[in-house]
Amino acid sequence: MTDVLHVELREQTGTTATRRLRDKGKTPVVLYGHGEKSVHLSVATSEVSALLRHHGKTVRLEGAANDHALVCQMQWDPLGVEVLHLDLLRVSLEEKVLVTVPLKMYGDAIGVRQGGILLENRHDLQVRCSASAIPDELRIGVEGLQIGHSLHASDVELPPGVQLATAAETVVCHIELPKAGDEAGGAGGAAEPELIGRKKEVEEG
Repeated sequence: MTDVLHVELREQTGTTATRRLRDKGKTPVVLYGHGEKSVHLSVATSEVSALLRHHGKTVRLEGAANDHALVCQMQWDPLGVEVLHLDLLRVSLEEKVLVTVPLKMYGDAIGVRQGGILLENRHDLQVRCSASAIPDELRIGVEGLQIGHSLHASDVELPPGVQLATAAETVVCHIELPKAGDEAGGAGGAAEPELIGRKKEVEEG
């Protein structure tokens, strides 16, 4: 699914101007790439929220710019609640792009039933594919994973037309026995998840 963003030109940039823009329910955007001049735009914050809900990676722009673009970076407020700024890269839907895609694991691992702990080493992977075929997520089944064994990036299920860019030998998950005194051990045990914080960005136009 490709979200549509209705964009307007921004006449002013800078901290004060962008603060006024956000007060009006709009989010500043910069569009660049393909050898063309960067353009300062704005989009309704409600459309950015919809983009987040859909986990969109490509968008179609209408209004002051009419392009397809790849969502390159979102700058968040310090609490990681509100998008302060959006960077978009012009793309052709047929061109190959390098993107980072979330990795989801599924299944009931044998090693966990035996008392081990499933540890996730990676939460995303890089892939290369056409801009129109970017997957929402990648999946890997862990049912056959035993204690002391691991799964690698090469074991991940890839949709047609999607190529793995992360090194194939990269360990994405493994199972190990709980350490002595580890209260999280046993069939219900799980590794403490990594704290993935959003980068604190300085407001900019």
